Amino acid sequence: MLGILLVALAGFGAQMVDGSLGMGYGVTSSTLLIAIGLAPAAASASVHLAELGTTAASAYSHVKLGNVDKKVLKRIALPGAIGAFAGATVLSGLSTQAAKPWASTLLLILGVYVLVRFIRHRTVTLRKGRPGTRLLVPLGLVGGFVDATGGGGWGPVTTPALMVDGRMAPNRVVGTMNTAEFLVSLAASVGFLIGLGISALDWRVLVPLLVGGLIAAPIAATITHRLPIRIMGVAVGGLIVVTNSFTLLRALKVEPAAQGMAMALLIAGWAAAVTVVSIQHRRSAAVASADTATAATPSSHASPASPASPASPASPAEFDS
Repeated sequence: MLGILLVALAGFGAQMVDGSLGMGYGVTSSTLLIAIGLAPAAASASVHLAELGTTAASAYSHVKLGNVDKKVLKRIALPGAIGAFAGATVLSGLSTQAAKPWASTLLLILGVYVLVRFIRHRTVTLRKGRPGTRLLVPLGLVGGFVDATGGGGWGPVTTPALMVDGRMAPNRVVGTMNTAEFLVSLAASVGFLIGLGISALDWRVLVPLLVGGLIAAPIAATITHRLPIRIMGVAVGGLIVVTNSFTLLRALKVEPAAQGMAMALLIAGWAAAVTVVSIQHRRSAAVASADTATAATPSSHASPASPASPASPASPAEFDS
């Protein structure tokens, strides 16, 4: 019973991170399942079948809250599904371990770029337009393939790329990628069922993962919708840096004690960055609110016949998601 509860809590926590920051469910859940003894293919199959429920709930919540760009969704979901089906059908005979350090290095660089961008610029200006098919089709194919073969990876591959592209607000990136992930998970699940059969699944693991994720999905979507754009960008950028740094440290076989110290410092720095940006946002919002109140209050020294003096323009507040 305790084991089932722990798996459900892991599903809840993984979906909270994935649904609010755009990545983490598959990687976190697969790591847990492999740690308790499941084979990589069986773990990935269980996670993707559980994600059919969690991504459906997450997609519904994100669409309802306006976090989804439907045109981008259409362009990336189908390539993602194709990549996921291909990855699922070849997982048993393919090892992607050798490619992980290289992929993590690239993603780490993207994460640092996203983090620095949102820390440095208090007013974030998005580029006009939407990402085109030249970016979205190959990104979807690679993201879906990595997701199926690695037990997770759709968010870590697609979210940083679209954040760096700069044409979508962070909440729209997260909401759109979470919604597309339903089709990716469906295609991967079909591939795994064809390759492994339903007997390879452990329902004592699958059901708790699903229940925990279903509970967390609407909460995470609401967090995404309400977080200001700059805080969201720093949170996502920090998560990209932390997760890929961990992958690189493990690939380089760094001593566990040194790994722990390095990760503790990274997480502390990430938390500090989010805190600083949050304080800056609150101050900017307070200044904007005070300026608005001043502009709305007529001057007590002005005569009734004379026109009110022009109010000073309000300071630009931080973008809200």
